[in-house]
Amino acid sequence: MHPTKNRKEKFRLFVAIFSPIFVTQVAMSLMGFFNASMSGNVASADLAGVAIGNSLWSPVYTGLSGILVAVTPTVSQLVGAGREREVPKTVQQGILAAFFISMSLIAAGALSLEKILNLMDLEEEVKRTAHDYLVSLSFGIVPLLVYNVLRYFIDALGQTKTTMIITLLSVPINVFFNYLFIFGKFGFPKLGGVGAGVASAITYWIICLIAILLITRIRPFSRYGIFRAFYGIHFPVLKELFRVGIPIGMAIFFETSIFAAITLLMSQYDTATVASYQAAANFTTILYMFPLSISMSLTILVAYEVGADRLRDAGQYSRLGILTALILAFLNAVILYVFRYPIASLYTNEERVLEITARFLLFAIGFQFSDAIQASVQGALRGYKDVNASFITTFVAYWVIGLPAGYLLAGYGGMGPDGYWIGIISGLTAGAVGLSARLFYIQKIKYGGAFVKGERR
Repeated sequence: MHPTKNRKEKFRLFVAIFSPIFVTQVAMSLMGFFNASMSGNVASADLAGVAIGNSLWSPVYTGLSGILVAVTPTVSQLVGAGREREVPKTVQQGILAAFFISMSLIAAGALSLEKILNLMDLEEEVKRTAHDYLVSLSFGIVPLLVYNVLRYFIDALGQTKTTMIITLLSVPINVFFNYLFIFGKFGFPKLGGVGAGVASAITYWIICLIAILLITRIRPFSRYGIFRAFYGIHFPVLKELFRVGIPIGMAIFFETSIFAAITLLMSQYDTATVASYQAAANFTTILYMFPLSISMSLTILVAYEVGADRLRDAGQYSRLGILTALILAFLNAVILYVFRYPIASLYTNEERVLEITARFLLFAIGFQFSDAIQASVQGALRGYKDVNASFITTFVAYWVIGLPAGYLLAGYGGMGPDGYWIGIISGLTAGAVGLSARLFYIQKIKYGGAFVKGERR
C-alpha cells in the first residue's frame, strides 16, 4: 500500500484492494454453494442436513473467526505508522489465539452437538446427516482458523491478490473431494451430504499449508520473518487483539446467527421449505460477497490511513466504499428479480422446492441496500478500531428488532415462513441506520471536524 494524493488515485488503490478480496470471498462462498448443490443432487434430505449443519456451524465459525479479524486493522495501522518490527509478534499472537479458539470450539461441539440436534424437530435422516457433516468438518477447524490469521496478515499488507490465488485453488480442490466423497467415486465411500464435510476439512488443511509456505518463502511476506523467532505468549498484544476482536466477532455472530436462528425456527415446516430457505440463503450469501469485500477493503485502507494520521484520507475512502456498495446493491437486486427461477434451478429439480426458493429470492431483494450500507460502514469503523458500538448496534438490530419481528409475523401474523424474511429486512435496515449514525459521530464529531475542514492530522 501507499499514500494517495487525490480521489482518482484512491479509487485505483481501492479497486486494487477490493477486486482480489471479492474474488476470494466469492470463491470461499462457492465452497458452500458446491457443498449444498452437490449434496442436493443426492437427495433433499442431504441438502436439508447440510443446511441444518451449516446453520449451526456458520454463525459460530464466523463469530469466532471474526475475533481474529483484529489482525487486519492492527497490522495495517502498524505498517501505516512505520512500526513494522511489531508485525511478527502480532501475527504469532493471532495464531496462538486461533489454536485456543479452535480447541475450545471442538470441545464445546463434542459436549453439546448431539443435544442441540435432539432439541430440533428434524426427520431422522436429516438429523444424522447434519451430525456427521459437522463431525467431519471439525477435523479442519484448526487449519482453517490458522489460515484466517495468515490471510488477514497478507491482506493487511495490501497483497490481496495472494489470498485470492490461494482461495481460487481451494475451489477445484474442494469440488474434487466432494465428488469423491459425496458420490462415492473411484472406490471412495458414498457419504452423501456428510462427504461435503470430509471434503471441506481436507481442503482447509491444504490451503493452510500453502499459506505457510508463501509467507515464509516469498517476498514481501518473508521479509517480516513471521516464524523467524518465537515470541511465546505476549499478553499485551494478545489483550489488544481480543479487545478489538471480541466485539468484531460478536457483531458478526449476531448478524450471521439471525439467519441460523431462522433456519432452526423453519425446522417446524416441511423438508421442502427448509431446503428452499437454505438454497435462497446460500445464493444471497454469494451476493453478500460484494458488500463484505468492500467492508474488508475499507478496514485495510482506513486503518492504514489512521495509522499514518491521515484522517481526511480515511474519510474519503469510507465514502467511496459506501457509494460503491450501494451501486453494487442495485445490480444484485436486478439479478435476483430477473433470474430468480434459473437461480433456484441450480439447487433443485423438485418443482415445489423450485417455486418456494424463487419466492424467497424476491424477499431477498428487500435487504440488498441496507445490507450494503451496514457492511461497508462496519468495515470503516473497524479501520478506526471503533468496534464496541457496532457490537451493541448489531445485537439490538438483529435480535431485539429483526428476529422478534419475524417470529411474530410468521407465528401470529399468518405469514408463515415469509414473515421471517420481513424480519431479516427490518433487522438489517435498523443496523444500517444505527451504524451510519456511529460513523457520522466518529468522522464529524469525535475527531473535531477534521473531515469537514479537510485537515490531514
